[in-house]
Amino acid sequence: MTLLRLDASIQGDRSASSALADTVVAELTAARPGTDVVTRHLGRDPLPADAWAHATAGSFLAEDRRTAEQRAALDLAATLADEVRSADALVLALPLYNYGVSQHAKTWIDLVTTGAGTGVPVLEGKPTVLVTTRGGSYGEGSPRAGWDHNTDYLRRILADLWRADLTVVEREFTLVGVNPALDEFTDVAAVLAKQAEQDAVAAGRALAAR
Repeated sequence: MTLLRLDASIQGDRSASSALADTVVAELTAARPGTDVVTRHLGRDPLPADAWAHATAGSFLAEDRRTAEQRAALDLAATLADEVRSADALVLALPLYNYGVSQHAKTWIDLVTTGAGTGVPVLEGKPTVLVTTRGGSYGEGSPRAGWDHNTDYLRRILADLWRADLTVVEREFTLVGVNPALDEFTDVAAVLAKQAEQDAVAAGRALAAR
Protein backbone atom coordinates (compact mmCIF):
# COMPACT_ATOMS: atom_id res chain seq x y z
CA MET A 1 0.00 0.00 0.00
CA THR A 2 1.12 3.54 -0.77
CA LEU A 3 -0.15 6.21 1.62
CA LEU A 4 -0.04 9.93 0.87
CA ARG A 5 0.14 11.97 4.06
CA LEU A 6 -0.44 15.70 3.81
CA ASP A 7 -0.07 18.27 6.62
CA ALA A 8 -0.98 21.95 6.51
CA SER A 9 -0.34 23.04 10.10
CA ILE A 10 1.94 25.99 10.87
CA GLN A 11 2.31 24.86 14.50
CA GLY A 12 5.27 22.53 14.09
CA ASP A 13 5.67 20.04 16.95
CA ARG A 14 2.70 21.63 18.76
CA SER A 15 0.23 20.78 15.99
CA ALA A 16 -2.90 18.99 17.17
CA SER A 17 -3.86 17.97 13.63
CA SER A 18 -0.42 16.50 12.94
CA ALA A 19 -0.51 14.59 16.24
CA LEU A 20 -3.81 12.96 15.30
CA ALA A 21 -2.49 12.18 11.83
CA ASP A 22 0.55 10.58 13.50
CA THR A 23 -1.84 8.29 15.36
CA VAL A 24 -3.69 7.30 12.19
CA VAL A 25 -0.46 6.54 10.35
CA ALA A 26 1.04 4.67 13.33
CA GLU A 27 -1.97 2.37 13.54
CA LEU A 28 -1.83 1.71 9.81
CA THR A 29 1.89 1.02 9.63
CA ALA A 30 1.83 -1.16 12.75
CA ALA A 31 -0.68 -3.44 11.05
CA ARG A 32 0.88 -3.10 7.60
CA PRO A 33 4.62 -2.47 8.10
CA GLY A 34 5.36 -2.56 4.38
CA THR A 35 3.30 0.58 3.74
CA ASP A 36 5.10 3.20 1.66
CA VAL A 37 4.31 6.56 3.26
CA VAL A 38 4.76 9.57 0.98
CA THR A 39 4.70 12.84 2.93
CA ARG A 40 4.17 16.45 1.95
CA HIS A 41 4.10 19.16 4.63
CA LEU A 42 2.45 22.24 3.19
CA GLY A 43 2.86 24.27 6.39
CA ARG A 44 6.60 23.66 6.62
CA ASP A 45 7.30 23.68 2.86
CA PRO A 46 4.48 25.72 1.33
CA LEU A 47 3.65 25.61 -2.33
CA PRO A 48 4.31 28.87 -4.22
CA ALA A 49 1.39 31.23 -3.68
CA ASP A 50 1.41 32.29 -7.34
CA ALA A 51 1.69 28.78 -8.80
CA TRP A 52 -2.02 28.32 -9.42
CA ALA A 53 -2.30 31.66 -11.22
CA HIS A 54 0.61 30.72 -13.49
CA ALA A 55 -0.74 27.20 -14.07
CA THR A 56 -4.21 28.48 -14.92
CA ALA A 57 -2.91 31.09 -17.33
CA GLY A 58 -0.52 28.63 -18.94
CA SER A 59 -3.20 25.99 -19.43
CA PHE A 60 -4.92 28.25 -21.98
CA LEU A 61 -1.78 28.69 -24.06
CA ALA A 62 0.07 26.49 -26.52
CA GLU A 63 3.18 25.00 -24.92
CA ASP A 64 5.57 27.12 -26.99
CA ARG A 65 3.83 30.31 -25.81
CA ARG A 66 4.08 29.58 -22.10
CA THR A 67 6.46 31.46 -19.85
CA ALA A 68 9.02 29.64 -17.73
CA GLU A 69 6.86 30.34 -14.66
CA GLN A 70 3.79 28.89 -16.35
CA ARG A 71 5.63 25.73 -17.41
CA ALA A 72 7.02 25.24 -13.91
CA ALA A 73 3.58 25.74 -12.35
CA LEU A 74 1.96 23.25 -14.73
CA ASP A 75 4.69 20.72 -13.98
CA LEU A 76 4.05 21.20 -10.25
CA ALA A 77 0.30 20.75 -10.74
CA ALA A 78 0.92 17.52 -12.67
CA THR A 79 3.28 16.25 -9.94
CA LEU A 80 0.74 16.91 -7.19
CA ALA A 81 -2.06 15.26 -9.15
CA ASP A 82 0.18 12.24 -9.82
CA GLU A 83 0.92 11.93 -6.08
CA VAL A 84 -2.80 11.69 -5.44
CA ARG A 85 -3.39 9.23 -8.28
CA SER A 86 -0.50 7.02 -7.17
CA ALA A 87 -1.69 6.73 -3.57
CA ASP A 88 -3.85 3.84 -2.45
CA ALA A 89 -4.99 5.81 0.61
CA LEU A 90 -4.59 9.31 2.02
CA VAL A 91 -4.32 10.97 5.43
CA LEU A 92 -4.87 14.72 5.24
CA ALA A 93 -4.21 16.84 8.35
CA LEU A 94 -5.88 20.14 7.48
CA PRO A 95 -6.77 22.42 10.42
CA LEU A 96 -9.17 25.35 10.44
CA TYR A 97 -7.46 28.74 10.35
CA ASN A 98 -9.26 32.08 10.67
CA TYR A 99 -12.64 30.36 10.27
CA GLY A 100 -11.71 28.77 6.94
CA VAL A 101 -9.48 26.42 5.01
CA SER A 102 -5.73 26.91 5.34
CA GLN A 103 -4.20 28.92 2.49
CA HIS A 104 -1.65 26.11 2.07
CA ALA A 105 -4.37 23.48 1.69
CA LYS A 106 -6.34 25.69 -0.72
CA THR A 107 -3.29 26.15 -2.95
CA TRP A 108 -2.78 22.37 -2.98
CA ILE A 109 -6.43 21.75 -3.87
CA ASP A 110 -6.34 24.31 -6.68
CA LEU A 111 -3.15 22.85 -8.16
CA VAL A 112 -4.35 19.25 -7.94
CA THR A 113 -7.56 20.34 -9.66
CA THR A 114 -5.52 21.93 -12.44
CA GLY A 115 -3.22 18.94 -12.76
CA ALA A 116 -5.98 16.34 -12.76
CA GLY A 117 -8.59 18.36 -14.61
CA THR A 118 -11.58 20.27 -13.27
CA GLY A 119 -14.37 17.90 -12.28
CA VAL A 120 -12.19 14.78 -12.50
CA PRO A 121 -12.88 12.47 -9.49
CA VAL A 122 -9.19 12.02 -8.77
CA LEU A 123 -9.87 10.18 -5.48
CA GLU A 124 -12.59 7.87 -6.83
CA GLY A 125 -13.24 5.26 -4.13
CA LYS A 126 -9.92 5.80 -2.33
CA PRO A 127 -9.99 5.56 1.48
CA THR A 128 -9.16 9.03 2.76
CA VAL A 129 -8.92 10.21 6.35
CA LEU A 130 -9.39 13.93 6.88
CA VAL A 131 -8.05 15.11 10.22
CA THR A 132 -9.23 18.60 11.05
CA THR A 133 -8.90 20.62 14.26
CA ARG A 134 -10.36 23.83 15.60
CA GLY A 135 -8.99 26.04 18.36
CA GLY A 136 -12.40 26.92 19.75
CA SER A 137 -15.89 25.46 19.57
CA TYR A 138 -18.17 25.84 16.56
CA GLY A 139 -21.07 23.53 17.43
CA GLU A 140 -24.75 24.38 17.73
CA GLY A 141 -25.36 26.81 20.56
CA SER A 142 -21.78 28.08 20.70
CA PRO A 143 -20.98 31.75 19.97
CA ARG A 144 -19.18 30.67 16.80
CA ALA A 145 -21.80 28.24 15.48
CA GLY A 146 -21.76 28.40 11.69
CA TRP A 147 -18.32 30.00 11.54
CA ASP A 148 -16.46 26.81 10.53
CA HIS A 149 -16.01 27.36 6.79
CA ASN A 150 -13.34 24.69 6.60
CA THR A 151 -14.87 21.27 7.26
CA ASP A 152 -17.86 21.45 4.93
CA TYR A 153 -15.69 22.89 2.16
CA LEU A 154 -13.23 20.01 2.49
CA ARG A 155 -16.09 17.49 2.46
CA ARG A 156 -17.40 19.03 -0.77
CA ILE A 157 -13.99 18.81 -2.45
CA LEU A 158 -12.82 15.44 -1.16
CA ALA A 159 -16.06 13.46 -1.09
CA ASP A 160 -18.44 15.18 -3.50
CA LEU A 161 -16.04 16.33 -6.25
CA TRP A 162 -13.06 14.00 -5.92
CA ARG A 163 -15.25 11.05 -4.78
CA ALA A 164 -13.05 9.88 -1.91
CA ASP A 165 -14.28 7.24 0.53
CA LEU A 166 -14.02 9.80 3.31
CA THR A 167 -13.60 9.45 7.08
CA VAL A 168 -13.40 12.63 9.15
CA VAL A 169 -11.57 12.84 12.48
CA GLU A 170 -12.31 16.12 14.27
CA ARG A 171 -11.13 17.81 17.44
CA GLU A 172 -12.29 21.11 18.92
CA PHE A 173 -10.95 23.35 21.72
CA THR A 174 -7.29 22.74 20.85
CA LEU A 175 -6.48 26.21 22.25
CA VAL A 176 -7.64 25.22 25.72
CA GLY A 177 -4.50 25.34 27.84
CA VAL A 178 -2.99 27.87 25.45
CA ASN A 179 -5.52 30.70 25.59
CA PRO A 180 -6.42 31.55 29.24
CA ALA A 181 -9.83 32.81 28.10
CA LEU A 182 -10.77 29.17 27.43
CA ASP A 183 -9.70 27.76 30.80
CA GLU A 184 -13.30 27.14 31.87
CA PHE A 185 -13.57 24.52 29.11
CA THR A 186 -10.65 22.39 30.32
CA ASP A 187 -12.78 19.37 31.21
CA VAL A 188 -14.77 19.50 27.99
CA ALA A 189 -11.59 19.86 25.94
CA ALA A 190 -10.09 16.80 27.63
CA VAL A 191 -13.12 14.70 26.69
CA LEU A 192 -12.99 15.92 23.10
CA ALA A 193 -9.26 15.24 22.87
CA LYS A 194 -9.75 11.68 24.12
CA GLN A 195 -12.57 11.05 21.66
CA ALA A 196 -10.53 12.41 18.75
CA GLU A 197 -7.62 10.15 19.70
CA GLN A 198 -9.95 7.14 19.77
CA ASP A 199 -11.38 8.14 16.39
CA ALA A 200 -7.86 8.44 14.96
CA VAL A 201 -6.96 4.96 16.21
CA ALA A 202 -10.13 3.53 14.65
CA ALA A 203 -9.45 5.34 11.37
CA GLY A 204 -5.91 3.97 11.18
CA ARG A 205 -7.07 0.42 11.87
CA ALA A 206 -9.80 0.76 9.26
CA LEU A 207 -7.23 1.87 6.67
CA ALA A 208 -5.06 -1.13 7.52
CA ALA A 209 -8.01 -3.46 6.97
CA ARG A 210 -8.65 -2.19 3.45
